[in-house]
Formats: sequence, structure tokens, C-alpha cells
Amino acid sequence: MNTSSPSAPRSFTLSDFDFQLPPELIAQHPAPERSGSRLLDGRSASPVDRVFRDLPALLQPGDLMVFNDTQVMNARLFGEKPTGGKLELLVERVLGGNQVAAHMRVSKKPEVGTTVALVSAPGSTDHLSATLLGRWPDEQGALFRFVLSNDAGDDPYTLMSRHGHVPLPPYITHTDSEEDARRYQTVFAKNPGAVAAPTAALHFDEALLAQIDALGVQRAQVTLHVGAGTFQPVKTENLSEHQMHSEWYEVPASTQQAIADCRARGGRIVAVGTTTVRTLESWAQSGTSTGDTRIFITPGFEFRQVDALITNFHLPKSSLMMLVSAFAGYEHIMALYAHAIQEKYRFFSYGDAMLLTRQP
Repeated sequence: MNTSSPSAPRSFTLSDFDFQLPPELIAQHPAPERSGSRLLDGRSASPVDRVFRDLPALLQPGDLMVFNDTQVMNARLFGEKPTGGKLELLVERVLGGNQVAAHMRVSKKPEVGTTVALVSAPGSTDHLSATLLGRWPDEQGALFRFVLSNDAGDDPYTLMSRHGHVPLPPYITHTDSEEDARRYQTVFAKNPGAVAAPTAALHFDEALLAQIDALGVQRAQVTLHVGAGTFQPVKTENLSEHQMHSEWYEVPASTQQAIADCRARGGRIVAVGTTTVRTLESWAQSGTSTGDTRIFITPGFEFRQVDALITNFHLPKSSLMMLVSAFAGYEHIMALYAHAIQEKYRFFSYGDAMLLTRQP
């Protein structure tokens, strides 16, 4: 009789999620066509190289695809202190009353109460300013609370849309352009509030969505306003010591019903992007359909909502590498990444995508 006990689950540390990525594989611009990017089919042990427009053939009638409909704000604003020093703001959240919470890049932090002049769009005579009120959400917060104002008294969303810049990720080296304004946004974005795009959804164009609809695959939306923390690497070797950034999410009642209907007919829940996964699993874990989430998904996590995942390739040592490893299996993910590097897939926000199914 075999009396051996089952082996304990593997314990992971930060170093397990590191890998060497040739810098030339970091995509600096999107593919010429959204659906023309590459798709690594990672559903089985043997990866298959495809094109993203092949996706409908990999779906099944009755599946439910869930998208994140957040809209990227022109959240980067440049300014000048009364002393002449330069300043840069990255608006993370609009708070109400023309107040925003923002990251501040400056050589010397201005005092509370200081009003700085912001740079308006070329050709505009509008006068923009930002007044520092303190830190957010409290005096120990990492963000700063500002009141934004201009001559017309516009709300922050309007002010940013007219005068702000696309908040491109730190690994994209060019300044934002008209191409970025169009392509660093999904074709169905409608709820402004993100400082980073839900990048897996950038591959979908109207023609591809029409094909998916015609196939009998249902669609639903959630909202998660992606924060700048999505680009921050995990820094603690012991993963339990990592503090996740907070992001606001919502799972509408219509989406909750669509998920229940999908389960009833035996379909699969296909999450488009890790932000959708974090939203659905936050809802499943908390029972709360709207609010803030700091969910940190690492190997061993029990997924309750998502069956399949479309996602881009993520940064080494990032929380998103840990999420996809939890979803599809650590060894499988590392093998897929090695294949992607060998085959010169394009990485990160403007890069290529992969299709994964949840490990048993």
C-alpha cells in the first residue's frame, strides 16, 4: 500500500517570474492593423503560431467574451511652478469637485496651496492651472490631490481630453502622437478613467467583433480603470509582502446575468485581458459588484469565473506574470514565453497576444 503523502504545493518567490527579454522585442508601435497582430495559441502543451484574426475559429457558439470598456484618459499634464521649475502630473483618478489624484514628477515638491501653471494644447489660449491640496488618500498616500481649473471651468475629463497627453507606458520611448491617440484605445472604450489601456482588447477591430457576433459568441462588458501601478514590478522576493495598487471596478447587472446565462447553457467565460480577470475574480471573491480592488493573483489562486483568457505578454517580475502563471500553470507559461522570444513575438502593450485556458 502506498502510504506516501501528497507533495506540498510549490512555493514561489519573485525570482521565479524573471526572464531575459531582448530589448528589440518590446513593441514601440502597434501593428499596422489591430487584428493583424500575432496570436500564440497556448491552449495545449504544443503552442501554435497564429494571427489574431484567426480568433473566431478558436471560439465556440455559446461562449461569453467579457471586455473591459474603460477609456484611457489623456492623463499626462505638464506644468511649471511659480519658481520656474518643471513639473509633470499623471492623473490617476478623478475625485469630484474638479479634484484629481495624481502622481507628481518634480525635482522639489511644491508646498501645499501652491498653484502651478499647466501647458495648454498648441494653439489654445486657455489658461490651465493645478493647485496642490495635499496627499491622497491620506497624508501617507503616494498620490497628490490637486484642483484643476481653466478659463471655461471645464471638468477634469474635458480638460484632459483637450490639453493632456496620452500616458504611454514607461517602456515606450517616443512622445505621444496622433497614432497613439487612436491606437492606445480600444474601439469600444466608453468609460473614461484609465491611465493605461486594457491591451489585450487593442487587437479587436469592428470587423473582428462582427465575426464573433455572427458566430453566436455573446459579449459583455465590465469596467476596471487601469492604474499606473500595473507597470510597477513586484519588488519583494517574498510575494506575500507585496502591496497591490488599488483600482476601481464595476460588474454591471447585465453582465452578471450574461454570465449566469452562459453557465446555464454550458458555455465558457472568455476574459479579454488580465484587467477583466481581476474584475470578475474580485467580484466573485468579495460579492461586491462595484468598488476598489487590490486583488493579487498568484499560483494557487482558485479561479471562480474565468475559463479562458486572451492576454498580451507581460513584464518580468510583474504581478501580471504571476496572474497568468496562476491561470495556465507556471511551467506552461514559462515555456510559452520561451517560445515567444525564440519566434520573436512582440511584447507588452503594443505587442502580440496569446490565448490560454485555465489549468485544471
